[in-house]
Amino acid sequence: MSNTAAAIITIGDELLIGQVTDTNSGWIAQRLNELGIDVLRRVAVGDEKDAIITALDGELSNAEIVIITGGLGPTADDITKPLLNEYFGGKLVVNEAVLAHLKELFSRRNRPFLERNMKQAEVPDVCTVLFNKMGTAPGMWFERDGKVIVSLPGVPFEMMHIMQVEVLPRLKQRFAGEYIVHRSVITAGEGESFIAERISDIEAGLPAHIRLAYLPGAGVVRLRLTGRGGDESTLVKDLEHYQREFAARLANVVIATEDIPLEQILGRWFTASNATLGFAESCTGGYVAHHITQVKGSSEYFKGSIVCYSNEIKEKILGVKKETIEQYGAVSEETVTEMAKAAIHVLDVDYSYAVTGIMSEGGESDRLEIGTVWMAVADKEHAVAKKFWFPYDRVRNKEMAVSMGMLMIWKFINRQP
Repeated sequence: MSNTAAAIITIGDELLIGQVTDTNSGWIAQRLNELGIDVLRRVAVGDEKDAIITALDGELSNAEIVIITGGLGPTADDITKPLLNEYFGGKLVVNEAVLAHLKELFSRRNRPFLERNMKQAEVPDVCTVLFNKMGTAPGMWFERDGKVIVSLPGVPFEMMHIMQVEVLPRLKQRFAGEYIVHRSVITAGEGESFIAERISDIEAGLPAHIRLAYLPGAGVVRLRLTGRGGDESTLVKDLEHYQREFAARLANVVIATEDIPLEQILGRWFTASNATLGFAESCTGGYVAHHITQVKGSSEYFKGSIVCYSNEIKEKILGVKKETIEQYGAVSEETVTEMAKAAIHVLDVDYSYAVTGIMSEGGESDRLEIGTVWMAVADKEHAVAKKFWFPYDRVRNKEMAVSMGMLMIWKFINRQP
């Protein structure tokens, strides 16, 4: 059984110059993959008529489905709708349901409804309107020669809403292909090559319809099993069998059997344990706390983070001894250990995490190498500190500190070295 092929076209000059990062196409590709639809290409083009037409012609020659995002706003540079209207030989007409929604939306926001906004209610008479409850620009569904072309707003949350409510159910009903199912095993603390060596015999014995991918990250390696087949229940059974085999073989480094981020893994543990957590962050400026609070329900276990960027705050708010900083430096095992222990008491939590380091020139970079970071995790009885070195730029070093920090917390609460 051959799968339906799709292509994704993202429109906008801002994407080509790097002003905006394209997250839409990756999200759409994942959702199509879950339906058993193969994404052949992802193409980005600027706000230029000929470039969009060339991309559309090219993708329609190979794919049965083309998803387009961007260029549906009310301003002059938003050319997707009139272009598609011309491409499919339609005429722009006012959709009364969209118009009513727009007027109600502007009234609720206490904003005047302009003639320019009226254009948002105009749609080609040759398309099926995909209602946009989250915004002003409706999506559009076109068909030609048995192929489907869907145009969606570029605003991510609007695009996602229309995809989930309108597009995916229609595609699922229209295009029935092979099932594609994924299962994961998440490991931490061991490199990709060492893991591959430990499971080489199991990997070699995988049947033809199941593939294994290694997805390494900061301190973490994700093993993703992908199966394809016509019987979903059999496919799930096969995948979960091999998932259990890999997890059993790698038991000492497995942290989850779901492809979820570390902050969610930590959240589940703290929720189940009815334990609380708090931070003292210096060089990360609250970035670790940001990741922790991305998890719904984190307020049940996370009490807060003291962003002690200056030595003055380390001393006044946390109570780190001035002599400790003067003798050992702000970036040291002694200082970060005091920070972690102090956070336990100041925030009144069961567990704490502290971090201090040098992300770029300045501070103690004359004494220590840039990228030097000390972290500590503590409970009410003891603390463990560890030194890291991240050889990247300031932004990447902060990202690494977040990942390694959460991993350090996980190891501490699970009593792993």
